[in-house]
Amino acid sequence: MAAVIEVFLITGFLGSGKTTFLNRLIAAFPQDRKLMILMNEFGDIGVDGLLVAGEDLDILEISRGSIFCACVKTDFIRGLASIAREIRPDLLVIEATGAADPGDMKRDLGLPVFQNRFRLREQICLIDAANFTAVYEAFASVEKQMAAATCFIINKTDLAEPDEIRRIRGIVGRHHPSPVFFEAAFGAIPLERFTAPGGRRECTGPSAPVPPDEMDVEAAIDALLKDPFRAMLPPDPLASAVYRIDETTAAALHTFVNALPDGLIRAKGFVLLDGVPHLFNWVMGRTDLHRAARREIPAKALGRVVFIGPREVLKTLAAERRRHPMVRNG
Repeated sequence: MAAVIEVFLITGFLGSGKTTFLNRLIAAFPQDRKLMILMNEFGDIGVDGLLVAGEDLDILEISRGSIFCACVKTDFIRGLASIAREIRPDLLVIEATGAADPGDMKRDLGLPVFQNRFRLREQICLIDAANFTAVYEAFASVEKQMAAATCFIINKTDLAEPDEIRRIRGIVGRHHPSPVFFEAAFGAIPLERFTAPGGRRECTGPSAPVPPDEMDVEAAIDALLKDPFRAMLPPDPLASAVYRIDETTAAALHTFVNALPDGLIRAKGFVLLDGVPHLFNWVMGRTDLHRAARREIPAKALGRVVFIGPREVLKTLAAERRRHPMVRNG
């Protein structure tokens, strides 16, 4: 009988530091155990997958929206089937989009077609201490992520006052009866809780499980999409847009950033500044720009930046970006 695949689900609102924490987890993971990463990005281009460190690491990327919505739910279920059938890791780490409602995760992992192969060990929620107040009051997905999580990493504590961190703890406590807290800057926390084996267990059931058949998986997807109790709509009316930023200077990029419309939440991508590729990472008015030297950047990703926010804000961005000749449709 096949062993159970343990699952960690990493959630957290846009820009909370999920990928930074994921890289720390990958670096600390025992080399004698097999790790698989499933990454879901809100935009049409995958940026975070290029930032994940690790040689010969199995990564599955799903873009175009939240894996908890009908638009890519089918890709997610098929991906899980492929992981159970072909890769069979010791641990599967799922990094959900920052706009996700993870409440359906246990039910998706527990679909009968998977025959108890997946065991959700922990839901980890990263909280951006610097922007928590603004996003908690504005976006339903923040509350849903807190309600579903078991472990909370209050991140970016270097950018928040102690009173704000205490307030965050109190708010989380109202949504969860027994939260486990870590406080960190750049996702740096003790990782023993996450890297120690949870105990390899055998799949349970009346008979030995077999790899999920493709026809059975498609039938399970059809039934899932017809289930009226499934969460098939995003919790917040957010959208994404991709623009191409031609090679420019740091000063010109700074001018463009200063003109970004109020209400925009997130921007991320690789830009070419004076011939040098940089990672452009913008979260609610705060810019992080540094050389992108981790790995070779594919030509299709270089110069393309994804912007995330309410639809009306993206319409404003579409109008304003015309004042900047280096910014083109992506």
